[in-house]
Amino acid sequence: MKILVFGHSGQVATELRALDGNGIQIIALDRAAADLTDPAACAAAIDAHAPDAVINAAAYTAVDKAESDRATADLINAQAPAAMARACAARDIPFVSISTDYVFSGAGSDPWQPDDPTDPQGVYGATKRDGEVAVEAAGGRFAVLRTSWVVSAHGNNFVKTMLRLGAERDALTIVADQIGGPTGAAEIAQACVAIAQTLVSDPEKSGIYHFSGAPDTSWADFARAIFDQAGITCAVTDIPSTDYPTPAKRPLNSRMDCGTTHTAFGITRPDWRESLNRIIAQLDVSKD
Repeated sequence: MKILVFGHSGQVATELRALDGNGIQIIALDRAAADLTDPAACAAAIDAHAPDAVINAAAYTAVDKAESDRATADLINAQAPAAMARACAARDIPFVSISTDYVFSGAGSDPWQPDDPTDPQGVYGATKRDGEVAVEAAGGRFAVLRTSWVVSAHGNNFVKTMLRLGAERDALTIVADQIGGPTGAAEIAQACVAIAQTLVSDPEKSGIYHFSGAPDTSWADFARAIFDQAGITCAVTDIPSTDYPTPAKRPLNSRMDCGTTHTAFGITRPDWRESLNRIIAQLDVSKD
């Protein structure tokens, strides 16, 4: 199966490239090969490569910067996926696009269901939501996979930041009122491929799905787990989000119900503690 991936050096795209082999051919396009600010070029790349499926692992993820750069965020998060989805629909091949918990308001404490009303609180979430709507409207075989708190041994993410700061400082203050599921990029990549494979034979399973790590936790408790697994001594003090203001509002509730993903594809929520162990091992963080 030949899978065309938009994205190359991002966290999920890196893990998708690692899945190349054993009957899966991964062709990952970097910015030079596919300019995400040029939706027509993205559609043309699909026609040129004639893949069996497409996974969109690229996005404008600078959440705060998006507040002042809506035009670019819209091109990358909404217009480009729309063009990709239309090109895939024309070829009748599966299209899997990764989305985010930021499409929701972040209110309450109940896990978000895939069919809950969206209510993004910032530009990033709004453009991702617009991308979801466009992908579904294209009318092809598709899956929008919403995920949260992506971590890996690659790129910039919370785990790597905590490992760096924890080694430099004796104590940190970390937000404790934002709750969600840390999710390993490797597990997201595996889920995307499995979903794409299923949609080849079961197009009726097209839809919007959730996928996040378990158990749900706070950023502060996640930081404690990182330090514990890495053998780093660094005290963590809980603070509210109001003590750490950012240009874009972060959702307090990022819990996501992943039940339909398990029902449709047999994919269960991964234990982020196991993902964290593998990430720390990849980074070769000493516990001595």
